[in-house]
Amino acid sequence: MLASNYSGFILEAGTDEAGRGCLCGPVVAAAVILPKDFTHPFLNDSKQLSEKKREELRPFIEENAIAFGVSFVWQEEVDQINVLQASITGMHRSIEMLKTQPEYIIVDGNKFRKYKEIPHETIVKGDAKYLSIAAASVLAKTYRDEYMAKIHLEFPMYNWAKNKGYPTKEHRNGIREFGATKYHRKTFKLLPDQVKLEL
Repeated sequence: MLASNYSGFILEAGTDEAGRGCLCGPVVAAAVILPKDFTHPFLNDSKQLSEKKREELRPFIEENAIAFGVSFVWQEEVDQINVLQASITGMHRSIEMLKTQPEYIIVDGNKFRKYKEIPHETIVKGDAKYLSIAAASVLAKTYRDEYMAKIHLEFPMYNWAKNKGYPTKEHRNGIREFGATKYHRKTFKLLPDQVKLEL
């Protein structure tokens, strides 16, 4: 069972991101404030859920949350500020979008920058411990997957609809054959080191 609250504050926001380890596309972050009595039979860390379950959860979270926000940090910005800063910036932006200001913020992972004067705590594997972080992880993942499925139509040869931009063998083979697209992150190592030629 995931815990519903960490801080004791009623307006506690959980925040998380998706897409940090991808070779292309945005980092997507979400922040969610859930009511005290929020429950759902299978809400858990989005990585533990099937795509179908995540899709089912998204409208339920959006309808029942006190507030939620989702922000996209595009690949150009990821390249400019690096992926860790992009994750934190995305989380800040999604908190900014909450129509109710939180009294406390709980963050998935171990890195965060102070947001305004609101106290926060970073929690490693927080998406498997607290409902609001799990809810944020589901929103971040579903919004990002939806976007990747959309740009897949433009560049089907990388099969982003399936690999979502993660460095799978198939995605890397696509890069080898067709090169990088405008959606690829230029600062990421898109391919393992080139094989050295025998001299």
